Amino acid sequence: MGREFVELFNDWANYYDATVSGKDKEYAEVFRGYDDILEDVASKAIGPVLEFGVGTGNLTNTLLKKGHKVFGVEPSKTMREKAAEKLPATFSLQDGDFLSFPTPSEQVQSIVSTYAFHHLTDTEKAEAIQYYGNLLEKGGKIVFADTVFENKEAFKATIEQAEKHEFLNLAKDLSTEYYTTMDVLQEIFQKNGFTVEFQRFNHFVWVMEAIKQ
Repeated sequence: MGREFVELFNDWANYYDATVSGKDKEYAEVFRGYDDILEDVASKAIGPVLEFGVGTGNLTNTLLKKGHKVFGVEPSKTMREKAAEKLPATFSLQDGDFLSFPTPSEQVQSIVSTYAFHHLTDTEKAEAIQYYGNLLEKGGKIVFADTVFENKEAFKATIEQAEKHEFLNLAKDLSTEYYTTMDVLQEIFQKNGFTVEFQRFNHFVWVMEAIKQ
């Protein structure tokens, strides 16, 4: 359920914001256009929002500035502490993950996340989307931004390019975590009653907007 990566994020919490700002050369392309990605996800969200993988609270802040009520879920204790430093004192951030989390106190209309869905295997991704399909009413949305590949060949080529440029941490991440392809995600969403569209923001990241039919 992605919990195997919690220790990684406990360590990363102290310099996560520096990484997303582009200061880490290896991950500069992964986070290129980061603010635009957050803005796009927040702009597509509707109604009360359930956010997974809050991290240090960057997307949460963007959602709150747009007037959304947000229910936040984050499995890393250190990340929750960092987020608490940036978010309003009244904001309640819960311990949980994509598949195990406290039920929001009211009906949510959007489920959002950035840079986190790849922590689930494809089987877990399918389980999560099925669960969200039961949570959302018709017209409800799932809006995720994450690294997705057009096909397996593009995935393999990206790892090879990372190794060629000696971006060995990036290559390891790509090989270790559960990155998937657009056709897999399209099938999962469609099987669970969603229509989905993808918009690309950099070599790695696509924003997927799925609407329950």
